[in-house]
Amino acid sequence: MIGMDPWAVRRILRTAGIVLVGIYGIVCAKDPTDFGFLDGVDLIFHEAGHVIFGVFGEFVGVLGGTLMQVLVPVSIVVYFYVHRQVYSAAVVLFWVAQNCFNISVYIKDARAQVLPLLGEGHDWNYLLGRLGLLSWDQALGNLVYAVGLVLLGVSVVGGLYAALGREKAELVPK
Repeated sequence: MIGMDPWAVRRILRTAGIVLVGIYGIVCAKDPTDFGFLDGVDLIFHEAGHVIFGVFGEFVGVLGGTLMQVLVPVSIVVYFYVHRQVYSAAVVLFWVAQNCFNISVYIKDARAQVLPLLGEGHDWNYLLGRLGLLSWDQALGNLVYAVGLVLLGVSVVGGLYAALGREKAELVPK
């Protein structure tokens, strides 16, 4: 890469980066029950969400774990997108997709309750039970998983667009 146009190098590195994100996304989607490198971070945000949203009552407090787990990466995606950093937004969108894969497992466990959990009670058993939707745990879990697949695809396509589809003038930092 020595002597190459810096813009070409940047495009190559960004393309390789988003391809790696896509490959890792496929690994996460293939078996979302496997522990991944973001799962510990997700758990911290999840547990903090129970405390933060708990001030709004029991139901919202229980839902708050999953809400916070998703809101943190979504807010980062929005920040990057608003600041026209499409590549960065696309990379972080993978994190949202990965969260959807993990959340889908949790939702699908609502009736069986076999997952090892950190605290007492099962969030999605409680939430779906209160809503009268407990028998829908598999369908809802599959829906959240499908949303994750779509977001992963958007992440990779958006990242490739940002890495390859812009002219040099648009890549100059402001």
